[in-house]
Amino acid sequence: MQAKFPLALSSWGTEEIAAIQSVVTSGQFSMGQRVQQFESEFAAYSGVRHAVMVNSGSSANLLMTAALSHTSNDRLRLVRGDEILVPAVSWSTTYSPLAQYGLKLRFVDIDLETLNYDLDALRRAVRPGTKAIMAVNLLGNPNEFEVINSLAREHGLVVVEDNCESLGARYQGRMAGTFGVMGSYSFFFSHHMSTMEGGMVTTDDEELYHVMLCLRAHGWTRNLPKSNHVTGTKSDDFFEEAFRFVLPGYNLRPLEMEAAIGSEQLRKLPEFIRVRRQNAQAVVEALRGHPDLMLQKETGESSWFGFSLVIRPGSALTRPVLLDKLRGMGFECRPIVTGNFANNPVVKQFDHTIPYALKNAQHIDKCGLFVGNHHIPMPDAVQALRTL
Repeated sequence: MQAKFPLALSSWGTEEIAAIQSVVTSGQFSMGQRVQQFESEFAAYSGVRHAVMVNSGSSANLLMTAALSHTSNDRLRLVRGDEILVPAVSWSTTYSPLAQYGLKLRFVDIDLETLNYDLDALRRAVRPGTKAIMAVNLLGNPNEFEVINSLAREHGLVVVEDNCESLGARYQGRMAGTFGVMGSYSFFFSHHMSTMEGGMVTTDDEELYHVMLCLRAHGWTRNLPKSNHVTGTKSDDFFEEAFRFVLPGYNLRPLEMEAAIGSEQLRKLPEFIRVRRQNAQAVVEALRGHPDLMLQKETGESSWFGFSLVIRPGSALTRPVLLDKLRGMGFECRPIVTGNFANNPVVKQFDHTIPYALKNAQHIDKCGLFVGNHHIPMPDAVQALRTL
């Protein structure tokens, strides 16, 4: 039985259904002109030069990691054994591609209020072997990129950005997802806009863009421009170039149907974000000064993926009691992403270090959860939260 207040709702209308039908009518289902159009539209929306669509946000993280492994730019290239700082709270596929490419993961605690990096812990975690920072914008909330990018410049670190939960967020007037050399996005059903499955990577770096075009589809040269940073100049002989493989690639290609839906969703996205922020204002006011619960502290302009509820340290309230109350009111509840990811058995298979205690990540692991936000007004849910 569906919850009265579910985590996610469909944001599709007649436009998306018509877009699907137009692809069916065209007979072109695999990656083609619709994908190129959506990539161009998404790049313009994000304020970047290039966008590469893939089949999921998880694949977007894989593609970013692979591109950093195969770039010719010595300043950006990451090789096996290099160390990357990661927040202790994120989704599994933030971490797995990094481990699969032989990088050493160094787990850093999060801030109990913003749920993003604890900036003091991040500074302390940098050491001579550190080469990169994975910045994850959690539940719609941007990181403090002024601090992170200053730290990166000071130590010569590469910054990449997992923005899968924070499409439409802004920091200092700039779109989240554009502060690193690459940024990833997810268009899964529960996210700010949905193409069924689907994801995107954005970048201003042309070489990384070309590397990703190659890696996305088998590692062949077919999808590269004639003059490119991977092979130089391609032959005009399609028969020769169509099946020439130069990188150890994947098949991460999206469908034309997903891209057609994406174009329609992107037109609606500004209004989706406006309503989500309006809902958030009401929830923040409803829970202001709550004696037992903390709501995520906004950095910049959050796009409010959902509403985290963290029990204050020292409170007598327990999560099972809070869960029972919320479920009784009709709320579907989830842990805050994965809680402290370092608790998961899979981490034993990663080359990793935990330099300092993950105190805050552990607190939200045991004392935190989140409920959904939506692209439409939700006054009944807000009113229910007032009674907590």
